[in-house]
Amino acid sequence: MSDFDIQLLAIATGGVVLLVALIVSRIRMHPLLALLLTSVLVGLLAGLPMDKVVKSIEVGAGNTLGAVGLVVALGAMLGKIMAENGVTDGIADTIIKRTSVPMLPWAMSGVAFVVGIPMFFEVGLVVLLPLVFTVARKLEQGSAIRGSAYVYVGVPVIAALASMHGMVPPHPGPLTAIASLKTNVGATMLYGFVAAIPAIVLGGPVYGAFIAPRLAVKPDASLVGQFSRTEVAVPIGGQWRPGLATSVLVALLPAILMLLNAVAELVLPPSSAVARLAAFVGDPVIAMLFGVVFAASVLVYTKSGDAENLRDAMSASLKPIANVLVIIAGGGAFQHVLTDAKVGDAIVHLSQQFAFSPLILGWLISMLLSVSTGSATVGIVGAAGLLAPLATAEPVNTPLLALAIGCGSLFFNYANHAGFWLVKESFGMTMGEATKTISVIQSIVSVVGLVMVLLMNLLPPLV
Repeated sequence: MSDFDIQLLAIATGGVVLLVALIVSRIRMHPLLALLLTSVLVGLLAGLPMDKVVKSIEVGAGNTLGAVGLVVALGAMLGKIMAENGVTDGIADTIIKRTSVPMLPWAMSGVAFVVGIPMFFEVGLVVLLPLVFTVARKLEQGSAIRGSAYVYVGVPVIAALASMHGMVPPHPGPLTAIASLKTNVGATMLYGFVAAIPAIVLGGPVYGAFIAPRLAVKPDASLVGQFSRTEVAVPIGGQWRPGLATSVLVALLPAILMLLNAVAELVLPPSSAVARLAAFVGDPVIAMLFGVVFAASVLVYTKSGDAENLRDAMSASLKPIANVLVIIAGGGAFQHVLTDAKVGDAIVHLSQQFAFSPLILGWLISMLLSVSTGSATVGIVGAAGLLAPLATAEPVNTPLLALAIGCGSLFFNYANHAGFWLVKESFGMTMGEATKTISVIQSIVSVVGLVMVLLMNLLPPLV
């Protein structure tokens, strides 16, 4: 490990500290400005040429908006349509009537577990926000719990989505590790499901019951109103109300399309026409687009609803999320600058100083790369690439190694991760509140996942 590696790690750490200080100190700088300013300073101090710093910021912000921004915007439209036509109210009423208050977090974990099988973390959260906000608002009105109803309902959802995203194929992280290590998809998926269950339980309902009474989180009223209709009004689609089956189909159609793609990836050759079609309709942007069009058609157009009001409602749905989108873009810029500055290489060199078992080493390298660069993908790719020769040279359970790497990538999602800002801004949290929720939740999930990996390694391997 060279002096330059140490310098890079010090710059990256100082950048995160500066970012937090700009946001929470008396300056109270807007997160977007703080992210961009920190990105510039970190890039220049790390030795990137000035033109490279500018390019890195632009590419990072653009890539993040392309991957997440369109999905968030379409999700806002879908949520608005569902809220205005009573879809989320109907589903929330069904969940609340059939589930006691203490069991609500468990029910929300189950819903997020299913939705999280095919969906990225950010996409799944966008899809489930209308339901989370509606259930939480009804709980809040009934004064059924102490503390924040939004944290009480939201924490289990975050834990389940994070667990599935990092542990279970066909999510890109686990699949990348599987491909690099040349291991078995089926075995890794089975191990992932087994590890995800206790991680979801401890990081979701258990931690949620602990932290919710200690926080007073409440999202911006305009965002709550967008996803959860707070007054009695005539739906855009007229007086007709959708049944439960129609409501569930409208809410979960994007998840169904992505699940079909996930199944096709596992059972069909990539070159087949069906696999290519499934990949197209299962892409997050296309799936969300189809979901919005389907919701508008079923709830409004086919019921002779007011098309003008529908268009106005969808336009209005984008206003409350504008702040969320630009901050997510800023997070992407910061992450890309850290990556271009080769902070990941410094972490790899640091990890080579340790002598651990391959499973612990895989988790550790992935964790350090993810925390330092703000990218779980960088963590997984770096760890899997570094350990691929070791996996073939030593007797190691490679499906469990792939799972350990995926778990490591989840640890302490913080200010240089786009997902951190999506949760923070969606729920209207302070930096401290976001750290106590998403950062701690993902750390719990990551550590529990590693413990499960080590326990399962004591059993005979599946392959």
